[in-house]
Parts: sequence; structure tokens; C-alpha cells
Amino acid sequence: MGNFKNKNILAGFLILFVILVTIPTFGQTTGKISGKVFDQKTGDPLPGTNVIVEGTSYGAAADESGDFYIINLSPGVYTVKVQMIGYKPIIVQNVRVSINRTEYLEIKMESTVIEGETVIVTARKISVRKDQTSTVKNVSSDEIEMLPIESISDVVSMQAGVVRGHFRGGRRTEVSYMIDGIPVDESFGGEGRSVDLEPETIQDLEVITGTFNAEYGKAMSGIVNVVTKIGSNEFHGSAYAALANYFTPNTDIFSGLKSSEITRNQDYKINLNGPILKNKLYFLMNYRYQDNKNHLNGIRRFNVDDFSYFMADDPAMWYSEYNGDSTYVPMNRNINKSFMGKLSTDLFRNFKISAMFTLNKDEWHQYDHMYKYNPDGRAIPQRLSKMYAFNINHMLSNSLFYELKFSYVDNYYGNYVFKNPLDSSYVHDAYSQSDGPGFYTGGQDKFHTERTMIDKNAKLDVTWQINKHHSFKTGFHYTGHIIDSKVMEIRNEYADKEEEGIIEYIFIDGNLKITFPYYEPIVKHDTTIYSDIIYVEPIEYAAYFQDKMEFDNMVINLGIRYDYFDPNKRYPSQWRNPANQMRFPDNPEKVSNYVYAKPKTQISPRFGLSYQLGNAAVLHFSYGHFFQMPPGYALYSGNSYRISPTDYDTILGNPTINAQKTVTYEIGLWQELVSDMDLDVALFYRDIYDLLSTKIVSTYNQTEYGLYTNKDYGNARGLEIKYKWNYHNLSLNLNYTLQYTRGNADNPQQTFTRAGDSMDPISQMIPMSWDQRHTLNVTAGYNTAKYGATLTGYYNSGTPYTWSPVGTSILFRVNLTPNNSWQPEQYNFDFNGYYNLNISKKFRTKLTLTVYNLFDRLNENWVNNRTGRAYTAIVRDTDLASHRSNFNDFYDIIHNPGMYAAPRLVKIGFGIDF
Repeated sequence: MGNFKNKNILAGFLILFVILVTIPTFGQTTGKISGKVFDQKTGDPLPGTNVIVEGTSYGAAADESGDFYIINLSPGVYTVKVQMIGYKPIIVQNVRVSINRTEYLEIKMESTVIEGETVIVTARKISVRKDQTSTVKNVSSDEIEMLPIESISDVVSMQAGVVRGHFRGGRRTEVSYMIDGIPVDESFGGEGRSVDLEPETIQDLEVITGTFNAEYGKAMSGIVNVVTKIGSNEFHGSAYAALANYFTPNTDIFSGLKSSEITRNQDYKINLNGPILKNKLYFLMNYRYQDNKNHLNGIRRFNVDDFSYFMADDPAMWYSEYNGDSTYVPMNRNINKSFMGKLSTDLFRNFKISAMFTLNKDEWHQYDHMYKYNPDGRAIPQRLSKMYAFNINHMLSNSLFYELKFSYVDNYYGNYVFKNPLDSSYVHDAYSQSDGPGFYTGGQDKFHTERTMIDKNAKLDVTWQINKHHSFKTGFHYTGHIIDSKVMEIRNEYADKEEEGIIEYIFIDGNLKITFPYYEPIVKHDTTIYSDIIYVEPIEYAAYFQDKMEFDNMVINLGIRYDYFDPNKRYPSQWRNPANQMRFPDNPEKVSNYVYAKPKTQISPRFGLSYQLGNAAVLHFSYGHFFQMPPGYALYSGNSYRISPTDYDTILGNPTINAQKTVTYEIGLWQELVSDMDLDVALFYRDIYDLLSTKIVSTYNQTEYGLYTNKDYGNARGLEIKYKWNYHNLSLNLNYTLQYTRGNADNPQQTFTRAGDSMDPISQMIPMSWDQRHTLNVTAGYNTAKYGATLTGYYNSGTPYTWSPVGTSILFRVNLTPNNSWQPEQYNFDFNGYYNLNISKKFRTKLTLTVYNLFDRLNENWVNNRTGRAYTAIVRDTDLASHRSNFNDFYDIIHNPGMYAAPRLVKIGFGIDF
């Protein structure tokens, strides 16, 4: 049956592909220049005027009304040349083209009888956004270069509407990430990307926080689309090295930091690009290596095979082995390697081909306060991601082109102490003791995760500029997924056997050592509750139709999108006995059969309108329905459908789950205040239906477990303000978000968790934990070709947390709702400066200074749920009396440095460009 179904799907894909090849569609990696040419004195249109984009093969002739348009332009800065017999030629410099945007030019030509005289003008830095029907932010490579940032994520987080990684009040899983128009979402966990690019490789960054057109899908809150650079006709290269360290007086909090350790964080980059065949074949290569020990240290007091016993009330009965070397160990260290290589060719006129390969290899050590004195016992998350992409861009005529894209993403994620779950270096579970000191005095994390996710994409995008008023778009996108996931708990072969608890006493160098000889690591089969082995191949595809109607004072975007998702997974027919762990020979209705979940389909209408008010203002309104399937874990977790005998210990995935839905409304105004100064204001409201949740199911033997379903609801409303001013070398940018976010659950598991803790259900709408009321950042810069400096200030008004009274308080008996109080506000400043020195015609050196948290502000990332502040607690005499340890006190448990953001970091870099 599965093969028959897959053949039908493949046949449907091929039919749609053939149909769409004959229909114009649109890509998400190019922009357009359009405008009007007329006589400067009379105002009459000048039909037949030639408009050419220099350095490309693109151009157009003005029609009888003087109108022209040039499509399929890659993002970047261009020079446009305008020529007409009897008129002075005009060269328009610094014309900036952005993704999916139209740059409008008004060309006023002056008649002449003298040949050779040329008028040179510079395009306005801020142009009228008459085609902006929703809130879109475009950030160019030049703007990215000036900012005090380390990654593209830093740039995205600065945009209005983005609050702590959440777009317009949605969950983190509601965002789609794209590279050159191809999705690179991490589809199992649902958060973030499977591929990361460095800022040096980005030509243009598009961040959509408002409603987005029908060409975009698989998201409910926002879109992040990056367009990569290509090589040029001249050879260029750069090499860069930077060292960084923390300078803070708060070493009592951030122990182990030394101002003399200048190599604590290291960053190395190399970039090469140029021609392989002049005017035909180009290459681009970028490599970056980072080793950041960062600011949170542990102390290796204990080795993983040290045994301690502090459970007795009498200190004379305590026993502790501490054979560690007592050195400081970086516990939130990151080691990152990133590579991108790209080949681009213009072998044939109007026919471009590019091929790209990316590699990300990462280790993300995460601080765990419980392992402060036993840092070697932690599991280390890591990633190895590879992406292969191939793109064809074919310009069939001046008004018609298509893009055909293929990609293959192989994303490996691991989280373990040792890659081999049967590694002999694993130790007995008896070493994992924390009673008394409140910290692990030995032992290891025994959960082992390995997951490979493969995404195979085929995408066809074409655009047809029917006339100056209509740009018709339609497209098709197919994705085949492979999810190969293994989540296992490493068990002892001798578990539940008499030998498991046998102790041996040995002496090493005259010191007593307690050992547990009967330990052999094993992993259980998927038919047990100790392993979850998943292998599935879901598929999805989408098609859309859209018309962009551009008139003199009004632009309308009207579109519709169709999405199809097949989970390709069987599910049990009886959720009260999902794995048939209970036998009912006389009651077949209580026995599960396994059938394939039906595919899910959605139709999403999209509408956007902008209206130009005079010469310097644009009003826009947009509305849309947006669907998104929940992350893979919500469909596939608990592959064998076995239920733990313990209540509230199991949550199963549900392949029959529906897509989540958002209905969004937006109204906004863009206004040019004065020359080179503009203001963008948007109001939005979102209803979020069928959000991922967990319902409680009771089996026939009365064991309660969780099942993912669509029960939650949320809404968000707010205001976004973006201000921008440029004056010669000065620039000022402001992003502000006012936001209210409500829902009935903070995360998909909250309802289930509360039931397991014997807490009442939430009966009202509550603030979400990311419901930060005010979010503001301001960037001021002065930048020239030789030197420059940029200062960015951030202000966050604080997010909700759940305040809980102490057990002796009368309020302890009150059923308080979650997220009932607010964390303290946060603010900090980041600085970036550079100085360029030309040492020859071909070589230039660059010195950089970047300071993060310039004034060393102690910002609280999270707080104690009883005091509302970090590093504090309400300490009772019973707490102090119950603490048993010979190396720390009770306050050591409270004093978690991870509650604070990073202290001041100073980064000094040296580079050479050639």
C-alpha cells in the first residue's frame, strides 16, 4: 500500500511539474527596477528610451507612456544608464535592489545638441516603498558589516517585531528560514535552522514579520530569507583573526575569568572570490573557525568515577572521593567550523547556473549548574550539517524568467557523552550522587541522542511581467524528508540483578577507592520504554498563484497557496491501548490496529494592499491565513507506542495531528519625514488556532499519559516602529516593538505537566513567557571608507515568570496562574569600530575593536521564582540544616552564574584585504 501511495504522489508531482513549466512563476531571490522617463521641461513621456543596468545583460526600452521595468535582478547596488537621442545621457548611481522589492526611478531628461555630455545623479538612499504591502525589513551586506554582531541571528533579533527569538508573539517554532529561497528549517525540533551562513557570505537579508505573500509557506509568524553573494570578475580575498576576553569586576559571580587570558575566545576567517573563466565562471569561498570558551566555568573537583556519600546526618559517616585536578573548565564553550563554497556561471546569455556547498560542524557545551564540580559528566550537543544546492536562472525574455532549484541537506545532531553508547568509559550509575551538596559528585548523563535529518528539495519559481501593471506569479515546491532518530537511555546489563549493588574497596597510592565492578553499558530495544527509534520518510509539496498589481498610487498583492503533507506513518486505532500491552481476546474494540495517517491539506488566501499618499507616504493593509504542521517530534515521538507503567511519564507523537493556523491582520504607514529620513509604523493582530498541545489519555489499566494534539489557542497584538536616518557618513536606526501576547498554555507540554503535578488546569488566558512589553534597540554610526564606529543600545522591559510563595505563606494555598509576575528590565550597549590602512594598491589592512556589553551591565536572564531576582532565594533554617557537604554551602546552589547574561567582552581583530 505504501509503495502504491508513493507512486501516486510521485505521479502527481510530475504532472504538476510539467504544468508549471508552462506557467509563469516567481522566485524569492531577485528584485526589480521600474520607473518612468520624461522630458524635464515639458513632462512628456519619452518612449523608446534605452535603460541599461551596467555590468549586466539586463535592460529595457520605455513604452509609449515612458514606463519601463527590468526584472530578475540579484540583490545589490547597480548603476543604471539612460540614453535617448537628442537628450543628455543620464547615469544613476547607487541604485539598490532588494529581494522581492521594486526600486522606482523617475528619470528627468534634458534635451541637448551637444554630444558626449552626461548627467550623473545618485539614487536616493531612502526610496518610496510604494510596493510594500506588509512589514518587510531588508538589510544589505554593507549594513551588516557595520553592526556589532557575530551572526545572522544577531541581525534578525534586532528587527522590530522580533522579541527574544519570537516573531510577533508566536512560538519559536513558527518561523521559516531560507537560503536563496530554499527552506533550511530544522524540521524535527522545529526551532532554528539546519544550515548557518556567516555574515560575510550574505548579499541581502529579508526579514518578514508581517503577513507574507503566497509564495511563502511552512510558517505562521515570520520568514527569514538570505541571498548569498557570488564571485566577481576580479580576484578578491581577505583573512581575519580576532582574540577576545572578558573584563569584569564580577569575578565572584563569573569565577575563573582572568583578564590576562587574551586567547579565551578565538575567531579566524578567510574569504576568497574571483573568476575562474573571465566573464563566464566565478567562485566564492568562505571559511570560519571559532573556539569560544565563553564566560561560565566549572571546577573539576570530581572525576566521573568518584564516589561520595553525604546522606547521613552525622558528618562522621560522610565519605567523599575528589580525585579531580581542581582546574577551571569552560562549561558553555562553543567550537564552530563553517565553510561555504559557491560556483556561478554565465556561460550562456540570460542563462545562469550556480552550485553551492555548505558545511557546519559545531559543539555547543551547555552550562549545567548541577555539574559545576563534575563538568566531564555532561552530554555535549553537536551538529554536522551539509547542504548541496543547484540553481538555474533562465531569462526567457525581458518580461519572463524562471528559477529551478534543487537542494540536499544532510543534518546530523548528537547529544551524548560518548558517540558509542556502549563505550567502556561509561561508569556505574551509583557514582551519580547529589544528595547533600546539591551537585553531582560523580557520574555521567546517560541519555544518548543521535538524529539524522535529510531534506530533498525541488523548487520551480518563474515570474511573468505581463505588463507594467501585472506581475503574475505561481510556483511549486516539493520536499522529501528522511528522519532517522535514536533516543536511548544507557542502561546497566546487571540492572535489577543481585550483582548490581556489589561494592569493591581498593587502595590507590594509599587512598581508599570504592568501585562498582558489575557495570556494562547496554541499550534496550525499541520495544521497551528505554529507547525510541524512529525512521520515517514524510513528504510535502505546495503550489501557489499570485498577482502583483502595480498602479500609479496603489499596489495590490493577491494570492492563494495550497499545501500538502503526508506523515507516512501508521498509528494505533485505539489510543487507550496503543501498543497492545494489554490483551483483550474477547474485546477486539480495545485492541489497536495500525493504519496510515491521512495526508493533510490546507488552502491559504493572502491579500495585501498599499496606497501612496502624496510623494512621501505609503499606507498598507494586509490579511492572510497561514498554516504550519507541528514539528516532527509531535508526530513521531514514541515510535513503538509503548506506555510507561508510571503515570505522566510518557508523551506520544500523533501522526493524525492537524496543521496549526494563524489569521493575521496588519495596517501600516511608511512616511519619509525629510530627505534621507523615514519612519515605518505597523499595527498587527493575530489569532492562533489549533496550536500544538498535549491531551491526557487514560489507558484501560488507568495509566495516564500524554498525546500531542491541537488544543491550544493564543493571540498577539502590537505595534512596530522602525526609524531610519542617513546624513552623509552618519546613520541612525531605531527598532521598537510594543507587544501583548496571550494564550492558554506557555508550551505544548504545559497542560500535561500541570496535571502530572496535581495542579488545576489553566482556565483563563495568561501572558506567554516571552510577553515582553517593550523591546527597543538604537544604532548610531559614523562610517567612512577609512574608519568608522557604530554603537548599539538595547532595552528590554522584562518577561513574565511564575512567582511562587513559600510553603509557610497563606498565599501558598491560592491557585496562582503561571506567568503572574515580571522579571527586571535589561539594557546594554555594544560597540564596533574599525580602521583601514592601505599598504599598497592591492593590499589593505583592517583593525577592528568590538565590545559587547560595553558598560558591563549585570542583566538577569532568569530569576528565582520566589524572590524575582537572580542569585537570591528565601533561605530558611531548615534549608541550611538539611545541607550536607564538606566542600560547599547551601548558597552555592542558589548562586548560579547562568542566571546572568555575559559580562563585558572585548574583541580585537586584525585583517588583510587583497
